[in-house]
Amino acid sequence: MRTIISFILFSALITVSAQESFNKYFTDKVLRFDFMLAGNSEKTAVYPVGLKEEPFWAGSETNLINPFNSGNFKYEVYDAGTNTLIYSRPFCTLFQEWQTTAEAKSVDRSFYEVATMPYPKEKVRFILSKRERNGLFSNLYETTIDPASYFIRKENPLNVAVTKVYGSGDPHTSVDLAFIAEGYKADEMGKFREDVKKMADILFAEAPFSDYKDRFNIWAVEAISQDSGTDVPGEHIYVNTALNSSFYTFDIDRYLTTQDIKAVNDYAAAVPHDNIIVLINSTRYGGGGVYNYYTGTTTGNQLSPKVFIHEFGHGFAGLADEYYTSTVAYDEFYPLNVEPWEPNITTMVNFGAKWKKMIAKDIPIPTPPEEKYKDVTGLFEGGGYSAKGIFRSEMDCRMKSNGPKGYCSVCRNAVKETIEFYLK
Repeated sequence: MRTIISFILFSALITVSAQESFNKYFTDKVLRFDFMLAGNSEKTAVYPVGLKEEPFWAGSETNLINPFNSGNFKYEVYDAGTNTLIYSRPFCTLFQEWQTTAEAKSVDRSFYEVATMPYPKEKVRFILSKRERNGLFSNLYETTIDPASYFIRKENPLNVAVTKVYGSGDPHTSVDLAFIAEGYKADEMGKFREDVKKMADILFAEAPFSDYKDRFNIWAVEAISQDSGTDVPGEHIYVNTALNSSFYTFDIDRYLTTQDIKAVNDYAAAVPHDNIIVLINSTRYGGGGVYNYYTGTTTGNQLSPKVFIHEFGHGFAGLADEYYTSTVAYDEFYPLNVEPWEPNITTMVNFGAKWKKMIAKDIPIPTPPEEKYKDVTGLFEGGGYSAKGIFRSEMDCRMKSNGPKGYCSVCRNAVKETIEFYLK
């Protein structure tokens, strides 16, 4: 009993210390840094756009340094006076995906990006890094930010109606999800709110989210579009919507995204949020999810529930695609001589850091795709858009297919760790 009490007191002291650290370095608002990523398959450049104050910091006040070696990019914030790392966040972007396409070998393009952090009290150093093909991060850009600068815009958020669909928890110890309407006209906002509730219920029915329903706050942000639906360039369909979403991203018909990251974040700023979901008012099959960027999905297709869980796995927990037979736009997305950072695939370069310990001793490695191993954690070849050289943990998983199975055990563990990070 004495040991348990000592552990509780020790944990409480750590929490208090971390809270004091937040109060020492930050205020309870958001500093937003807008920038452009530009280049081609061989080069990446950063161009700053501007700084802005936003009202709602929703993140943890104790977990300020991300512990996961995740993301294709990350930004770190250092106190300028002491050179102390005080905040970090990994993320991925459509720009990095585009860099692996054939077009990027002959064309230069730029993509709008947004980085957010708790608002600092004193000057900070902002460092943006990119993960190179060898798996290591290298610095791309660095600047010093003075929080007292009059060049930081202090505008009110967009005047947009918002509804809290679920939740009553403190944003700092909850997971706050901002669902933003896309392709919903003013007279369709009732449908949008119903769609948010429907998607939230789908999420809470899926393990491990089902274990944390009371720790989520679900927000509906009513971004009004002039037209219903979304662009379908391959069929010459174009509509005027709030977030400018479109099918045929990178010329893949089912890949539905928006590159208007500025608009996405302008609307999301109306509520506290840890993660963003763009709900697209369409009956077509499709969606997209990018880690710590946003998740997008249509709401009216019979497979929308499964697409949402799949894409949210990308956007929320950084899970990799486990399929390898569908058409994609990427050329060698994962180098086979480098261990992917995503938790649910491996090239065997550093399998010990993945799920190796979860495999029972009587399971063959690699594991043959036989019926007797259907629901077993093993090492199945095929994943990450490649039939050879990349392995996944189970025969099927929501990150592989739209079949009956939900997340595999490895994916569930990764999602659970992400949830717990936000709750502390």
